[in-house]
Amino acid sequence: MQRSMVSKALTSSTQILRPVSRIPPSNPKPSCDIFINHRGTDTKRTIAGLLYQHLSSLGYQPFLDSKSMKPGDKLFEKIDIAVRNCRVGLAVFSPRYCESYFCLHELALMMECKKKIVPIFCDLKPSELHVKDNGSCSTKELDRFHKAVEESKNIVGLTFDTLNGDWSEFLTNATDAVVQSLLETEEDEKYLKPKITEYYNGN
Repeated sequence: MQRSMVSKALTSSTQILRPVSRIPPSNPKPSCDIFINHRGTDTKRTIAGLLYQHLSSLGYQPFLDSKSMKPGDKLFEKIDIAVRNCRVGLAVFSPRYCESYFCLHELALMMECKKKIVPIFCDLKPSELHVKDNGSCSTKELDRFHKAVEESKNIVGLTFDTLNGDWSEFLTNATDAVVQSLLETEEDEKYLKPKITEYYNGN
């Protein structure tokens, strides 16, 4: 049922979000525009994958581990570089998000690098996010992860119910939020303004 709704969103959203041409920046661009932080088993085939596809169709370079990494890449090295170089972090929080060491590490690194973050609370409320001590992390790491999660709760984000929500509406709202964040963080406005104009005018 859920995959059917995602398929419908993919079909209808091609009319909402039209691909735009990549405008060459006056300065060299980072290796990725948006880092998609998510728990793969929860959202890779739904929200994270859907957003990756549509942000790519708009001419941006989102980073999604399953799409942006290849056999032989070193996990932490590749991911840490992408986080440090991205313009915006997209944090997709799901019910079991805090069980993933990688998710928490990426989130903490985004916070430490002072990245602008767009939170998406998928099938849960911000108050339901809690870092638990399962004995696999040091006290220092737990404190780092807890701080990052608590900070994320104080950022205005989007909420989405994957069973009852409108996928097309969600996709539009999430893309609007990411595009606006990119515009706010982009130093070279000549790079983004033409694309923003095209996106909102539907050209």
